[in-house]
Amino acid sequence: MDLKFTKMQAYGNDYVYINAVDQKIDDPNALARRVSERHFGIGSDGLVLVCPSDRGEFRMRMFNPDGTEGEMCGNALRSLSKYVYDHGMTDKTEFEIETLGGMQHIWLQVEDGKAVNITADIGRPRMDAKVIPVNTHLPEFVDQPVEILDRTFRITAVSWGNPHCVMFVDDTAGFDVAKYGPVIEHYTDLFPNKTNVTFAQVVSRDYVKIREWERGTGETIGCGTGCCTAAVAAAMLGYCDRKVTVEQIGGNLYVDWREEDGHVRMTGPSHTVFEGVLFDEA
Repeated sequence: MDLKFTKMQAYGNDYVYINAVDQKIDDPNALARRVSERHFGIGSDGLVLVCPSDRGEFRMRMFNPDGTEGEMCGNALRSLSKYVYDHGMTDKTEFEIETLGGMQHIWLQVEDGKAVNITADIGRPRMDAKVIPVNTHLPEFVDQPVEILDRTFRITAVSWGNPHCVMFVDDTAGFDVAKYGPVIEHYTDLFPNKTNVTFAQVVSRDYVKIREWERGTGETIGCGTGCCTAAVAAAMLGYCDRKVTVEQIGGNLYVDWREEDGHVRMTGPSHTVFEGVLFDEA
């Protein structure tokens, strides 16, 4: 069966979105691998399926380029909310989306009938070692030294269902992400499963720079959850305030770790790159 798809981008993250409410997807793992192998028009950071949900307005299923199912990506989540509004799947500007990382609350700013700016409340950050599978006896995995190749990092692990670890560096621009990223990703003494790695530089109390190494993919232009991870980790350690601007290669994301309930909100735009049909090659 031929499948209609939409390619969405938020700060450099390119995901392919497919309506799995009105279109049947028999093998999403194989489809994700096929989508990611195409470089003209369809090649992407991964596949996102918009599915029905008994708990929220929709359910998000996200697949990595290698076909495995992932937990959640902040930029993919925000783009999904734009997708469902712009395609008439909902007329709500505030709703919840179900993900493997939990229920996510969304607010949309609409102009001329299109969602142009999205705020996502991705819930409370979690540092519990049972949530982030790290090999440590400590109840929280925060600001621990770890030796990687020729240097020692201070590492903080934070999760909303997709594990990230933060490594603070003096200068992200001059940092060799390709040298350290893949080693940390596969550092099984600490992470039995592969982890995403956020390299963060604290510029001031309200400004942080990051570069993101995505497990199984490499360095990415942007990562919404990585931005939130860096902001939360820096605030936990007293490096910055709870409301910060996070700079990444793809653009700035605005992060607010709210005092009143401990939830983290991220705000930023998303846009449609193009739409088309994925033809059945069988």
